[in-house]
Amino acid sequence: MNALLYALVVVIWGTTWIAIFLQQGPVPAPVSIFWRFALATATMMLVLAALRKLRALPLRDHLFCLLQGGCVFGFNFWCFYTAAAWINTGLESVIFSMAVLFNAINSFLFFGQKPPARFFVAAALGLLGIVTLFWQDLVASGWSSTLLLGIGLSALGTLGFSFGNMISLRHQRKGLETITTNSWAMLYGTAIMGTIGLLRGDDFTPQWTTSYLGALVYLALFGSVIGFGAYFTLVGRIGASKAAYSTLLFPLVALTISTFYEGYVWHAQAIAGLLLILTGNLVMFARPETWLSGRRSRRNVSAC
Repeated sequence: MNALLYALVVVIWGTTWIAIFLQQGPVPAPVSIFWRFALATATMMLVLAALRKLRALPLRDHLFCLLQGGCVFGFNFWCFYTAAAWINTGLESVIFSMAVLFNAINSFLFFGQKPPARFFVAAALGLLGIVTLFWQDLVASGWSSTLLLGIGLSALGTLGFSFGNMISLRHQRKGLETITTNSWAMLYGTAIMGTIGLLRGDDFTPQWTTSYLGALVYLALFGSVIGFGAYFTLVGRIGASKAAYSTLLFPLVALTISTFYEGYVWHAQAIAGLLLILTGNLVMFARPETWLSGRRSRRNVSAC
């Protein structure tokens, strides 16, 4: 069962990036995000209501869910959808895999959890990997502002996701059920993106094409409902630290798919950069105490 859940997380979250690529076009990003999470929220709420698992929350917790919704189901995806117009979505997934480093920094800032010494090694490898991964494209484009903006927005979206993880950690520390807080946060994220679309005067008509609607359904039901459901079930069964290894693998799935559908061309520097980033993540996840004494420990690490 654990292997099945793990495979679901890696495959689903590794393929959602190409679905974002398929939604590029005339529909504004806030509108695409709104419809994605509107469909996902409706599904989640109906299932929870049928199972009688949707819990009421105090006003203060709803406000935190509102903030979480903006971070995890709103503004961060706005960054990713916008960046997809300028950089390859497979490369976006690689940048997103560095969420574990943002989590370490934010855990220290918000909860006083001092990052382990290996964090600095992991961060150095990650930053060097990002520079190496994009160096050839940056030089070839003459340091294109759009390419830099795409990289920056992907990093900003990852930071927003990390903030959402910190709020999720706050919920867990208060003993709130993850499935309930995620559902409310998803509802609020939908409302936020809908409001932004209205204020911008966006047309809410979706693109009536098979690729766009297929991507919308996939992102809503598989990427949002099933993907998050499988991940948090896995966290409950094997612990967050082990479940988080999925972030090492789904960028490889995303880049493989991108090679065929977006025409991503591999070169030596790209391979070296990817290996540096993945090595940095692996260093961050590794537990030296298990190498030395074989002892096992659990950490409360939240990652996508």
